Amino acid sequence: MRNLLTDVAGLKVGNADDARVKTGVTVVLCERPAVASVHVMGGAPATRETDLLAPENTVQEIDAVVLSGGSAFGLDAAGGVGGVVAGLHEAGRGLPVGDIRIPIVPAASCFDMLNGGDKDWGASTPYAALGRAALAAAADTFAIGTAGAGFGATTVNLKGGLGSASMRLNNGATVAALVAVNAVGQATVGDTGHFWAAPFEVGDEFGRRGWPSPFPDDTTRLHYKGEARMANTTIAVVATDASLTKAEARRLAVMSHDGFARALWPSHTPSDGDLVFAVATARSAAAVNMIELGAAGAACMARAIARGVFAATPSPGDTVPTWRDRFGG
Repeated sequence: MRNLLTDVAGLKVGNADDARVKTGVTVVLCERPAVASVHVMGGAPATRETDLLAPENTVQEIDAVVLSGGSAFGLDAAGGVGGVVAGLHEAGRGLPVGDIRIPIVPAASCFDMLNGGDKDWGASTPYAALGRAALAAAADTFAIGTAGAGFGATTVNLKGGLGSASMRLNNGATVAALVAVNAVGQATVGDTGHFWAAPFEVGDEFGRRGWPSPFPDDTTRLHYKGEARMANTTIAVVATDASLTKAEARRLAVMSHDGFARALWPSHTPSDGDLVFAVATARSAAAVNMIELGAAGAACMARAIARGVFAATPSPGDTVPTWRDRFGG
């Protein structure tokens, strides 16, 4: 177990980023088509192919998921000229329709446009090229923190980042989460370095500080990005190697949103587009217990969020400090 999304058999992950623009793309590649769904709970999502993932709609399986920065511009990573869809088509991947194949690639973007990077890219965005590079980089291991879709991410008080976490259930099924943390609020308690997700931490994966005792007076004071409406969004993938129906995958996505609420204060606001894609690779013969899968998804999501913030590293022009710069460790 690597404590990464790729602990789920059948998935690979690749990152690509641009330090000048302060943005990036993460591609989750399904080695073979996988059942998927999605649940959106934020009020301002930037998405592609999410309607397709509703349980009642026709297509059952996807080829990849793309997470990116760039708000609406970032959606070019999936469907832009030369992007992930084009790369998969060249590789012969996709849903067969007559004598052609259509790669099925849902995508979501977070708003990292006001993070100090140079967004003056003219008529052509960098996202299709970043998507293609992330697809080419897809592997069993990948960087977290200031990487991929989390490269330019921020919370209100600290740099955000790309996080991941995994766990294996007693019945042998694996559950894992991947998240780009660009939250409207914060992942830490008040003005401390303690993470809201502390009860779910495994070992010392994000500092082993636990919750503060006593809790500070400002614990529940709202501190959020009020100066820029919709300049946020935490986007994620939860995955399992269990065999799920599309409806069960949607339920896994719904339950995994609990991890947002446990790790971020506040979450699911009108000013972000918080969403979770769920992917099931059916590589395990473990019996499906949706209560256990959903609880594990929420726990992994909370841990992944904290890990993304904890692992962030400084870059020139940052508008907020990293957790390590501010709290040490």
